[in-house]
Amino acid sequence: ARCFTHTHTQTHTGFLYNLFADPDIIRLPTPLAPLQGIIASVISKRRAPKSRAAYESIGGGSPILNYSNAQADLLCQSLKSRYGIDVNAYIGMRYWHPFTEEALDHIRKDNINALVIVPLYPQFSISTSGSSLRVLQEEFAKNVNWYGPEKMVHTVVPSWYDRPGYIKAMADLIQNELDSFTDEEIAEAGDVKCPKHILFSAHGVPQSYIEAGDPYKEQIQKCVAKISEALPKEQDGVKIHLSYQSRVGPIEWLRPYTDDVLPELGQAGIKNLVVVPISFVSEHIETLEEIDLEYRELAQESGIQNWRRCPALNTDTTFIDDMADMVMEALSEPVQTVTEACVANNVGDVELQTLDERLGITGVGGVGGGDPVAARLREKERINGRVAMIGVAATIMVELLSGQSITHLFGF
Repeated sequence: ARCFTHTHTQTHTGFLYNLFADPDIIRLPTPLAPLQGIIASVISKRRAPKSRAAYESIGGGSPILNYSNAQADLLCQSLKSRYGIDVNAYIGMRYWHPFTEEALDHIRKDNINALVIVPLYPQFSISTSGSSLRVLQEEFAKNVNWYGPEKMVHTVVPSWYDRPGYIKAMADLIQNELDSFTDEEIAEAGDVKCPKHILFSAHGVPQSYIEAGDPYKEQIQKCVAKISEALPKEQDGVKIHLSYQSRVGPIEWLRPYTDDVLPELGQAGIKNLVVVPISFVSEHIETLEEIDLEYRELAQESGIQNWRRCPALNTDTTFIDDMADMVMEALSEPVQTVTEACVANNVGDVELQTLDERLGITGVGGVGGGDPVAARLREKERINGRVAMIGVAATIMVELLSGQSITHLFGF
């Protein structure tokens, strides 16, 4: 997960620096790679005051770490009560405390010999789960004596957007919001046949990521389709839409954009709308500030009078129990290492063969190790990844020149 909980300028700057210094987020062309730290430093110092202001608008900090810790505690309780097993749960953040490396220190000190890695992103993206898994991969490779297969077996659940419990939990929360519309609100709806509308707003990524093999868009679409199956249909008076939020810079992002769709719905006379943040499992800056403040204001200005926002899953019991089921299933299935998860999801520039040899991994299901398919994927992603990230480099240049915010891209 990604996290930020404080509003001090120095802390904001450090968090932003770690974010922009990540080559999985901003991978500059090779000749510019030595400038990554300089660029990250300049952007982080310029963006810190605006970032602090955004957090102050939601009470001074993000609740995401509190929710993540609560989810971890409840997961342990569910595994104990429903399966009779005692487990430890560890939270590792990508860009601020507790860092992934800090979580690994606790894991090592606790002498853990079996580890299930669960990114708190339902859908996989190279820039989110992929970046986090790469950190684990590097740490495992550097510390084979601590984390190698003879010391600790690990397996990854790279995505879980189609889990039955997750789908049910999301559908139930959305249905609660649909049921909250009053008879008066339904009567004043501009769309008589469909008086209620749902807008799934997913976190956006540059289109170039998708062209480089990122499975995110496809997983979002499948996820929305599965949740929609559990909800009322158009003949029942409910219409569903999908859009992508948080775009920045001059490059093409996944469309349609949320800030385009909301005015379009308003122009169509839509009055009753439930907005669903589909990429997140905890409340944080993008639900509490971007959606609740910015998008709600845009919707009301566009004529959408009756706004509802579906809450994040947070500590929903159905969601927590399904996570427990997922962990148990992962323990009983063939392992998928961090390397194999990266290959299967087209995370580029991973030194697969070298890492596998160092960890003694031969591959699962024909992926990884010395498999020629993996070799072709490595070469393909080295090329595609670099081409895709040139567009991101252009975005950074615009940030430096224009002062436009890029912070919403990465969920803080």
